[in-house]
Amino acid sequence: MPPKFPTIRTKRLFLVPISLRYKHQIFKEFTPEITTFMFPSPARKIAESEKFIRESRRNMVKGKELVFAVLNKRTKVFFGCAGLHKMNTKHPELGIWIKKSSHGHCYGREAMTAIKQWADKNVRYDYIFYPVAKANKASRKIAEALGGRFIREFVGKKQNGEKMWEVEYRIFQEEII
Repeated sequence: MPPKFPTIRTKRLFLVPISLRYKHQIFKEFTPEITTFMFPSPARKIAESEKFIRESRRNMVKGKELVFAVLNKRTKVFFGCAGLHKMNTKHPELGIWIKKSSHGHCYGREAMTAIKQWADKNVRYDYIFYPVAKANKASRKIAEALGGRFIREFVGKKQNGEKMWEVEYRIFQEEII
């Protein structure tokens, strides 16, 4: 029997564990434009998208991360991917990308809020690390909407070796009374 991973429902979204079912959408939509402000580079071949999914699934089995396909709750149309990475540490990391045609509808914020709420109930952590390109205003708004505290600016490196100015936010667990 395959391992049981959580699914998360929000008002408009359905976050399902990543699987090879979404390889074509990921390959098509994870474009150079989408990755402008991200560490990873787009896949050049579908096999690279398959490798990402398989590695994500292995890490999920090990309890290291949760990676979700973000879908429209009603139509099941694919919007992107979201995850909680390094969740076996005291400083897990949130990450998200939404395909270009779905930008501007706050799907990223809705997905990140849902994952953060899930983490608050299911993961022990000191804070969630949220690194974001300084120029990525939409992602910075997500971090701030989650109560993220600005910690520092730094120069990071993308997978392709390019330098990128980044901002580190820390998001703390909500007090449950």
